[in-house]
Amino acid sequence: MRLAEYTDYTLRVLMYCAQHPQRLVTIGELADHHRLSKNHLMKIVNDLSRQSVIETTRGRGGGLRLLKSPADIRIGDVVRASETDFRLVECFDAATNACTLSPSCRLKQVFDSALQAYFKELDGATLADIAGPARAAGQGRSIPMSGPKRSRAAAKSAARGH
Repeated sequence: MRLAEYTDYTLRVLMYCAQHPQRLVTIGELADHHRLSKNHLMKIVNDLSRQSVIETTRGRGGGLRLLKSPADIRIGDVVRASETDFRLVECFDAATNACTLSPSCRLKQVFDSALQAYFKELDGATLADIAGPARAAGQGRSIPMSGPKRSRAAAKSAARGH
């Protein structure tokens, strides 16, 4: 399963806002920081505003900020609101399922359990968990960095639990 870029950037907008709680963040600032178009970010910001996750102020000196504490924003809720489709296999949608194995197949149950485990993990993490500085081993929940700044060796090491 792969998150849509829209969801990825939604999380990045929220993380950036959480890292700058003392001031309003501008669309231009976000666009420069994440190297994205302002139009793309406007769609994300409008959605987050409609969901009452952020508040926006228009005009000169305007910007956006979180409406809730980062500790009160669950990552699972953000992902559910941003993604459009969680059908991991064809049989997840009874209306379009044409799989001939459906009557006796138990694969759907495996994928459904995996999806539930995925959301259980995401629901256990908050914006505060992912927006703050990385914690040293043994100091609470630590979410590994991802993206271009993380080396391939570091990613493999993290995957092995080192």
